[in-house]
Amino acid sequence: MPTYIYRAMTRTGVIVKNKVESNSKQYLIKILKNNNLLPISIEQISYKSKKTMKRQKKNITDIQEIMQNVNTTQLGQEKQKTLSTKEKINLYFAKTEKITQRDIVIFTQNFYLLKKANFNNIHALNTIIESTENLSFKGILEDILAGVEAGENMYTTMEYYSNVFPYIYINMIKVGELSGSLTNSLEQAVKYLDDTERLNRKLKAILIPNIIQFVLLLVMLVVGTLVAIPAIQGIFDELGTEETLPTITLWFANFMNQLIKYWYLPVLLVVAIVAGILFYIHTPKGKYNFHYFKYKMPIFGGLIFAIDFSRLMKAMLLNLKNGMRIQDSLQVSRNVVQNYVMLSIIETSINNILTGSSWIEPFEKSGLASPMITEMLKIGMQTDLTEMMEKLVEYMEIDIDNIMQKIMKVLPQVVYAIVGAVLIFFVLVVLVPCIQVYMGNFLFSAYGV
Repeated sequence: MPTYIYRAMTRTGVIVKNKVESNSKQYLIKILKNNNLLPISIEQISYKSKKTMKRQKKNITDIQEIMQNVNTTQLGQEKQKTLSTKEKINLYFAKTEKITQRDIVIFTQNFYLLKKANFNNIHALNTIIESTENLSFKGILEDILAGVEAGENMYTTMEYYSNVFPYIYINMIKVGELSGSLTNSLEQAVKYLDDTERLNRKLKAILIPNIIQFVLLLVMLVVGTLVAIPAIQGIFDELGTEETLPTITLWFANFMNQLIKYWYLPVLLVVAIVAGILFYIHTPKGKYNFHYFKYKMPIFGGLIFAIDFSRLMKAMLLNLKNGMRIQDSLQVSRNVVQNYVMLSIIETSINNILTGSSWIEPFEKSGLASPMITEMLKIGMQTDLTEMMEKLVEYMEIDIDNIMQKIMKVLPQVVYAIVGAVLIFFVLVVLVPCIQVYMGNFLFSAYGV
C-alpha cells in the first residue's frame, strides 16, 4: 500500500504533519476532510531505487520509520494487513528489483502511444503505472506523477533520477515539454532508445566473442610461459643439449619473471596513469580536449559527431515548428547534447546571432560538420529553414546508417588483427619450443650426434 506524508491545518489553525499508508491520494484527502483537517500538501514516498540518487528527491521523502501519531485524527484506525514472512521477502525483492533499459523503452513506447491518442500527461501516467510490474520503476513513475499533479514538468522530476533515465533522454523530454511537442519528443526518444539498443547488440556480437578469444590467448600465453617453458628448459639442461630456446621465448620468460617479482611497480604505474588521465579530463581544458578527441577518434569519431548533430537538428526543428526564434531554439536545444565541443559551437552560434552574424559559421569553421550539412543550412536560411531542416534530418539519418555500416565492416577487421597478432606471438613464444621437443632434434645434440 502506498505511503504518504501529509501536512494539514486543523480548525484552530494548527499545522500538523504525519506519515500514513492509504489506498490512494484521493482516499487520503477524503479521510483528512472527514477528520476536520484541511490538506495543504500530500507527498507520496516512492519505492527505493537500488542506486543512490545524486540529490534529495523533490516529490518524495525517504523516511523509513514507523508512523508516529502526532495528532488526534482517526487515520491510524485504518486496518493494516499482516503479511506472512514469505510475502514480506517477495515484497522486499520486488521493491529492490533492478530497473532495466527495457523498462524505460516500454514506458516510453506506451507513453508515446497514449499521447498520440490525446491522453493528457496525468491520465497517461496513471494508465502506465497501473500496468507497470517493476515496483522500483513504478515508484519512480508515481513520483513523476506527483510532480505533474503539482504543476511541474515531467523532466524536473526525471532529473532527480539521472541514474535511471539517460541524460540525453531527459533533455529530449525537456525540449518536448518546453516547445509544446512532447509527442514528437517521445517519438524521438523511442527511436533513440531503439537505435542505442540495436547498436549495442551489434557491437556486443562483434566484440564479446573476440574479447573472449583475446583473453584466452593471453591466459594461454602467460600459463605456457610460466609452466611449459621452464619444463622444456629443464629437459634441455638435464640432457646437456646445446639446443637453446628461441630468443623471443627467453626474453618473454624473463620479462614475466621480473613482472611477477616486482608486480607492484607496474600496478603503481597503471594506477598513476589512470589517475592522471581521470584528473586531467575532469579539468575544463582536459574535458574539452577529451570531448574533441571523441569527435576525431578513429572508427567511432564520425558516428559520435553525426549522432550529436542529428539530435541537435531534430530538437531545433521541433522548436522552430512551434514558432520559436532560431536563437531561442538553439538555447533550448543545446540540452540534448553533452559534448563540450558541440556546446561551445552552439554558444558561439548564439553569440553570432546577437551580433548579427551567421549562426551556421561556427559549425562550418569547426571542421567537424561536412560541407553538405552547412550548405543545406545556408540554403534553408535563404528559403524555408524548417523545410530544409526536415530534409537535413533525413539526410543525417541516412548518413548515420552508412557510417554504422562502415564501422560494422571495419571493426571486425581491427579486432581480428589484434587477436591475430597475439596468436602469432603465442606461437613464437610457446608453440615453437613445444614443437622442438616434439621433433626431438635436441636429442642428437645431447648425445653428440
